[in-house]
Amino acid sequence: MTDAVLARVADTIAARRAAADPSSSYVAKLAAKGLDAMLKKVGEEATEFVMAAKDGDATKLTYEAADLWFHSLLALAEFGVRPEAVLAELARREGLSGLEEFASRKE
Repeated sequence: MTDAVLARVADTIAARRAAADPSSSYVAKLAAKGLDAMLKKVGEEATEFVMAAKDGDATKLTYEAADLWFHSLLALAEFGVRPEAVLAELARREGLSGLEEFASRKE
């Protein structure tokens, strides 16, 4: 599996946001509700991810991570941000100390 999966999911999200009927597409339905609804869903999924991690259930954690990533991609699409941009940022940070990277944001 490669980052191409993220690109394909982002393409599907874009297509459904643009042309799908909200009565038959979850993406179109959530997008039609607006940014606040999308961000609320990201928050819910983040909480479910944390709960799965606290439970120590790797299978459930994986499932919740997929939900979180999906809803994050939907929110990113609202701002025209592709997953490739996020992957490029992760690549930029690779090999940096987390403390160093965080400190560089304050400059």
